[in-house]
Amino acid sequence: MDILKIFPHLNAMLNLLSTVFLVAGFFNIRRQRISIHRTFMLSAAITSCFFLFSYVTFHTLRSLTFGIGPTRFTGQGLIRPIYFTILTTHTILATIIAPFVVITLWRGIKGRYESHKKLARLVFPIWLYVSLTGVIVYLILYQFYPS
Repeated sequence: MDILKIFPHLNAMLNLLSTVFLVAGFFNIRRQRISIHRTFMLSAAITSCFFLFSYVTFHTLRSLTFGIGPTRFTGQGLIRPIYFTILTTHTILATIIAPFVVITLWRGIKGRYESHKKLARLVFPIWLYVSLTGVIVYLILYQFYPS
């Protein structure tokens, strides 16, 4: 069961790293550094994949191996609706954005730059929001209001 304690921290670090890669990729494309942009965006995608694998592993181990349900949020007062709003939007947008991230990356890799750029303008801010709110959810749930 001690192995489970590392997963929330690992997941938060992967989300934070993905956020850093996304921001670095954005700044590099703004400076016309296409190959550096590509490296950062692929790094963000790979990091997000590692996060997803780690997240699913964590929750599978919790429920199937140890019979533990989701982590309960212990905060009271105004933080409670704030937390659940962030968590809900994070979860919904993470589910929706995933296939669009893949399509956007594919278009960029294949050199379909105009369609890549059009889609990326929509996908990037949502992907960034999902990565950043993943870190915020971790901070609220495990650091500010631990159960």
